[in-house]
Amino acid sequence: MTTRSTEGGRVLVVDDEGPIRRALEINLVARGFEVLLAATGEDALRIAASDHPDLVLLDLGLPGISGLEVIEGLRGWSEVPIIIVSARDSEADKVGALDAGADDYVSKPFGMDELLARLRAALRRAGPGPGGALDEAAIVSTPDFAIDLADKRVTTDAGEVHLTPTEWRLLEVLVRNRGRLVTQLQLLRDVWGPEYGEETNYLRVYVGTLRRKLEPNPSQPRYLMTEPGMGYRFIVE
Repeated sequence: MTTRSTEGGRVLVVDDEGPIRRALEINLVARGFEVLLAATGEDALRIAASDHPDLVLLDLGLPGISGLEVIEGLRGWSEVPIIIVSARDSEADKVGALDAGADDYVSKPFGMDELLARLRAALRRAGPGPGGALDEAAIVSTPDFAIDLADKRVTTDAGEVHLTPTEWRLLEVLVRNRGRLVTQLQLLRDVWGPEYGEETNYLRVYVGTLRRKLEPNPSQPRYLMTEPGMGYRFIVE
């Protein structure tokens, strides 16, 4: 469900409690925001991919996939600001959500003025522009395969391509930086961790495996390009 307004930004409210969704909707619309509503994590990811909100207000305790899984799904392809609004107020819950990629955490019951202040601050940090960081498409298509960054999977006309978690993470880093050179050091640190800064053989092995799984002709790659001595680049034709 969407309530439209002419000013402010677009906020996705994700909460399985109807009264809280309505209260947030009323207050946000009154202050010039466009509001998108979702009662489940699955709906939240679908709406985020299709409607590109500028900010997400997210409960952790959801039916189906959890709020943490929603954060992980969004962070697979987007840097949209995420503010957790949850009755779970333990330090472990807060640290877990922030480590997963949330930007802020507000405990229920909350003061509306405080929540709105945090919302405005998050939007300022994210910078201007319609759709914010979510302007990046969730699905990256090539003539030979499609990469769904939200669902973390790759498909071809023949079906889904099985990737190991490490293969997926490597591909994800390259795709999110598509068209740009990603250095060997950055890839090693992002995928394996800082202690692997000199292990360039890891990259050659895994890039070779990805090429065999994705490239029509692995010996003459069209998408996973090597920049000799520097790193790799993902090209979308």
